[in-house]
Amino acid sequence: METYENPIPVRIKQARKLVGISQKDLGIRIGMDFSSASSRMNHYEKGRHTPDIQTLKKMAEELDVPLVYFFCESDVVAELNCLIHRLSEGDKDKLLNELSNIQKSSNRK
Repeated sequence: METYENPIPVRIKQARKLVGISQKDLGIRIGMDFSSASSRMNHYEKGRHTPDIQTLKKMAEELDVPLVYFFCESDVVAELNCLIHRLSEGDKDKLLNELSNIQKSSNRK
């Protein structure tokens, strides 16, 4: 049976470090108690505990990443999701059309 590595701990740490804040600061910013924020965030980043979806959503908003970022198994897909997240709605539509065209042309080959 193939083992599956949970991408959430790595993604939390990567996004937090990119923003340049401590575990404690992130925890406090998303509403955790001052006294437990650091240890709770450490447990999430070490994979000892997994945050619920509501907590992940708060982290995503604070770290300016899409919620789906935390579930990306590859760095390339994670980066693509972050880039798309920061586009305007109009640019997202353009990108979607462009990608659809690329896929259609590659299917013809």
